[in-house]
Formats: sequence, C-alpha cells, structure tokens
Amino acid sequence: MTELFQDIKDSILMTNNDILKKLRVALKLRDEDIIQVLKLAEFSVTKSEVNALFRAEDHPNYKECGDQLLRNFLNGLILYMRGPAGEERKPVSEKEIVKREKPKVIIKKSIR
Repeated sequence: MTELFQDIKDSILMTNNDILKKLRVALKLRDEDIIQVLKLAEFSVTKSEVNALFRAEDHPNYKECGDQLLRNFLNGLILYMRGPAGEERKPVSEKEIVKREKPKVIIKKSIR
C-alpha cells in the first residue's frame, strides 16, 4: 500500500522543471527571453543549458532545474515584467495594450 501511495505522491508533485515549463508556455517565452530574464537577475546561462532544462527526464542531455536557478528566474521575471524597483510606473494607454484575438467558438445546433 505504501508503494501505491508513493507512486501517487510522485505523480502529483511538480518539479522545478515542470514549473519552469508551465511559466514558459503561459508567458509565451522563447529561449532568448529566458536567458534575458536570468541576466536581469545577474545569473548567466547558455542557450544549450536552457534547452537541457526543457528536455524529457529520460533524455541524456536532461538537466534538473535547481532551486537557485528557479529563484533567480522568478526574481528576473519580476524585473522583466514590472521593471526596476526605483522607476516610477506610467499608466498604460489603450494603444499600448496588445489586443489578442479571441478564439472563435463554433456552436453547432443539434437537431432534435
């Protein structure tokens, strides 16, 4: 029974790599963006190291994302999204807001 519990527990927990992958997809970040975010946190990383983070766990070039890398990514992401702490923020005009297309929903009427 404990083996079953451990398998369920392992499948529920997210690794740092999973968190980084989900943030990458949600924010539509490319490798260059991730490198830039990490540079903002004064953490240097190469493109091949970034690619290794997103490989499958069984791939020979897979690299585990450590706590320090994820922490620096999150700190850099704050600077990337908001800007440095000392700067005064200006209100965003409507022209600056990028309008995204809403997904087209096709509704099929059912015949009864």
